[in-house]
Amino acid sequence: MIRFKLINKVKWSKIILMHTTVQNLINIQNEIKSNIKELNKNNYQPKIIAVSKTFKMNHIYPLIEYGHLHYGENKVQEAIEKWSELKLDKKNLSLHMLGKLQTNKVKNAVKIFDYIHSVDNLKLAKKIKVEQEKYNKNIKIFIQINLANEEQKSGIKKKDLNSFYKECLSLNLNVIGLMCLPPETINPIKFFEELYNLNKKLNLTELSMGMSADYIDALKFNSTFLRIGSKIFGERT
Repeated sequence: MIRFKLINKVKWSKIILMHTTVQNLINIQNEIKSNIKELNKNNYQPKIIAVSKTFKMNHIYPLIEYGHLHYGENKVQEAIEKWSELKLDKKNLSLHMLGKLQTNKVKNAVKIFDYIHSVDNLKLAKKIKVEQEKYNKNIKIFIQINLANEEQKSGIKKKDLNSFYKECLSLNLNVIGLMCLPPETINPIKFFEELYNLNKKLNLTELSMGMSADYIDALKFNSTFLRIGSKIFGERT
């Protein structure tokens, strides 16, 4: 873990604010505030998940010192290596599992993650129930839906949502909302609107939608968790 030597609080604050990732986050926050004002949604405050997958801690740590709390990873082992020690020290950090989660990785995922955004089958749901009970955890769950029925993407089909949601509730899983990954080549607005309506029918309060290329559109449909990576950290190499 990279630590920065503190000389005094004022100088340290200036160093943090000068860091590229912090400046990028501030710009995004200001853009979001401006759009929320235009949308006349005064009490709407979506959270930004800084998608830190593949990036080393020297890119991430300035954001933590700035006060940002939500981070996203796609792989369990990478998350453990990067975040285990840090989360012991900074207990207010929240870590989000955004990628496809295999059942053989659930045990370690439950240990390190606070949110899982990619629950899409009963076998996975049952495994999460078993493992979180072992560790006295209450993972916040998003059900991932494959709204465009893309073969290469995970997610349940829309027609299976109601029955799967009931199965998750019967397992006492803490389902807080729905998640989607719209097709990259199609305007995402109709998918955001559809997810918003499905979420509303289930009386769920959280929505995980909107990434670096389309988070402004996601604001129109009350996304509560925006998954932003490249606009904060830059392009992955």
